[in-house]
Amino acid sequence: PPAQVLVVGCGNSELSEQMYDEGLCEDIVNIDVSEAVVRQMQERSANRRPRMSYLQMDALQMDFPDAVFQVVLDKGTLDAILADEEAATLAKADRMFAEISRVLQVGGRYLCISLAQAHVLKKAVEFFSQEGWVVRVHQVPSSGDKQQFALPIFVYVLTKFKKVPGSALQILEICPEDQDKPTRVESTEQLLEMVRDRQHYALLRSQLSKASNMEQLSLDLCSSESGSPRYTLHVVDSPSVKLSRDNHFAIFIIPQGRETEWLFGTEEGRRQLAASAGFRRLVAVALHREQHYEGMAGIQAELSGKVMELAPPGLPAGQQVPFLSVGGDIGVRMVQHRNTSPLSGEYIVEDVKGDDKCYFRRLIFLSNRNVVQSEARLLAPAPLPG
Repeated sequence: PPAQVLVVGCGNSELSEQMYDEGLCEDIVNIDVSEAVVRQMQERSANRRPRMSYLQMDALQMDFPDAVFQVVLDKGTLDAILADEEAATLAKADRMFAEISRVLQVGGRYLCISLAQAHVLKKAVEFFSQEGWVVRVHQVPSSGDKQQFALPIFVYVLTKFKKVPGSALQILEICPEDQDKPTRVESTEQLLEMVRDRQHYALLRSQLSKASNMEQLSLDLCSSESGSPRYTLHVVDSPSVKLSRDNHFAIFIIPQGRETEWLFGTEEGRRQLAASAGFRRLVAVALHREQHYEGMAGIQAELSGKVMELAPPGLPAGQQVPFLSVGGDIGVRMVQHRNTSPLSGEYIVEDVKGDDKCYFRRLIFLSNRNVVQSEARLLAPAPLPG
């Protein structure tokens, strides 16, 4: 029977040995251009792994017949080949891709483990999507180890299909580490942008885990369904706060409709909020008007795992992180009218509950959504929840 798995550019990695020993697969052929590496790996596995072989061979010009493998596995080989974007380098990648395509069976998969530099990912996605393959990019979940390499690791899962002449259909998907289901994207550029966002977030998370006196920063968490911002997180450190066991870290939910107030909507205001709350690091969370929330308990359940990724160094293990708010609720916001003006663009009229439980009607131009254009207090009791 044909060998099932080909590992290109195996080097002295233990990946093949681990897959064999764990019983994931036994019919593994490993190739590398280095004779010394191949000899070393043969000696290491000869007695313990009789069905695994090592061959000296160039992935750019393989000796195998067509359609002999079900899986081609690449751990860092593509990253090493595409060290730059010179024409000769790109041509090497094309030759390797063509060879992988040749030796894979229809329905087989090319699994490429990569740091997903933009030019590397773009090259792989463009080549195989144009050949009619299904392209899916998985982000490998982080281990939670503080010493782990900061950049995330990705696996390109490229599934071979017969190319349909004249068809321009491309299937591009991404599966981030915090999602079980892949998200379909419309273009290579969108896929690259989503990967880049996750790389930036991983670097940011690494910095936050090592320093407790960061400059104030903000980031958006987007809905997995719509892709639009669902939460805006403002991370505020207060180095002047005297540290004790219970005041390392807290989350503050800004009530809906009050994110434009000075205390919540400006850096200086949030610094004052963090200092008065008495925590070394406070994450102030703004809720977006286009989203629906199931109360404080629902928000806490949704955010608990994600905000812990932003915890400061030294947080005691197992410590409960409090969720705070004004009055213990998430506020009230009801959009009464939405339209578009030829002069100012899209605008909304909304009712919100203020600090003194009075309601206010506000006009907001969405081109500058953090500024209230006009506001009127509602005198009659408003039949609103909360």
